[in-house]
Amino acid sequence: MSLRTVLTNGTVVTGYAKLKDCALYIDEKGEIGDIFNMRRLEEKHFPADTVMIDVGGAYIMPGFIDSHIHGIGGYGTEDCKASSILGMSERLADFGVSAFMPTVYTDKLELMLASIQAIVEAMGSEKGAKIMGVNLEGPFISLARVGAQNPEGVLPVNLDIFNQLIDAGKGKVLCMTVAPELKHMRELALLARERNIVLLAGHTDATYENIMEGMQCGIFHSTHFFNAMSRLHHRNPGTVGAILIQREMQCEVICDGVHVHPELIKMLLREKPLDNIVMITDALKPTKQRTGTMKANGIDCTIGSDGAFVSIKDPDLFLGSALTMLQGVKNVVDWEIPIQQASQMSSTNPARIYSFSKQGMLVPGYKADIVVLDQNLQMKGLFIDGNLVRDRFS
Repeated sequence: MSLRTVLTNGTVVTGYAKLKDCALYIDEKGEIGDIFNMRRLEEKHFPADTVMIDVGGAYIMPGFIDSHIHGIGGYGTEDCKASSILGMSERLADFGVSAFMPTVYTDKLELMLASIQAIVEAMGSEKGAKIMGVNLEGPFISLARVGAQNPEGVLPVNLDIFNQLIDAGKGKVLCMTVAPELKHMRELALLARERNIVLLAGHTDATYENIMEGMQCGIFHSTHFFNAMSRLHHRNPGTVGAILIQREMQCEVICDGVHVHPELIKMLLREKPLDNIVMITDALKPTKQRTGTMKANGIDCTIGSDGAFVSIKDPDLFLGSALTMLQGVKNVVDWEIPIQQASQMSSTNPARIYSFSKQGMLVPGYKADIVVLDQNLQMKGLFIDGNLVRDRFS
């Protein structure tokens, strides 16, 4: 049960439109009861215990869904501890995230299994963002595009190992990053479809033709577009070209302005249907860490001059992102992308792609997972299942 709450004097960004001078009612079930124009407020009658919050013109938006994140606040999936996954949940709520998919690195099989088991153990005990399920980044990826993954964990396609990983998740594994060019990928893709696992093309050296073959067997999503994938070339469009050319291909994108140039993101929005673009952070364990030594997947790291994590021993080794979803939304709005498009990328699209029931939009009957941002896109409040878990309205 949640407190009945009415948010008044806001701009409601629903996931498909922007509605000015509106109010939103959260009912006792933690669902959205109604959205209405402020002119109709006096006509409405709410129970006496309803809390009224005047948001003062702020944006009322679906809570962010981070579908690809390794860690935050000094907590990471590589810790292989339920307590660390729950630490991620609490810290993510500070940045407007209502739901997330903890992402397991490619690593030695026993470590991947331990990480999966920790995520499953944590589910249901969250005090912040909801854990929706497990994101597996590998292990059937290309050594040529391994990036910051552990090369010792990279494996050829093996259906028995695939089943072992999925079984460890007890029905909670949602997706896996794969390199479509690998031998026996078609068999794996068909098995993944049978087991309701979304496959993403990533950490791949695929040719254009390899991506087309992957699409033919159900690989329609891709991992951190432009990064750790074969480049666009005029004689071989590669993975990047295939994703741009094939409008049906979906793609994650890290909106920190470092992993992908802002103008390329704007080009992506011109070339692809908005429905097929998903904002992620791919954030690492030391993101927003307050104290202590910074490590990402066991590597000592620091924030480089461009704002991303690099290895201390090898500053040219790009480890990954220090982004939050809140900053990602601010960034794209600063790049003159409309806030309703930012909301679709950060909430609506991942909810649809991963079949999250009644999430990712603000419509009556949907879960009241709501972030409130002021005109400067500072977070004022976060509701999860109708409960106010972060209150900065005062």
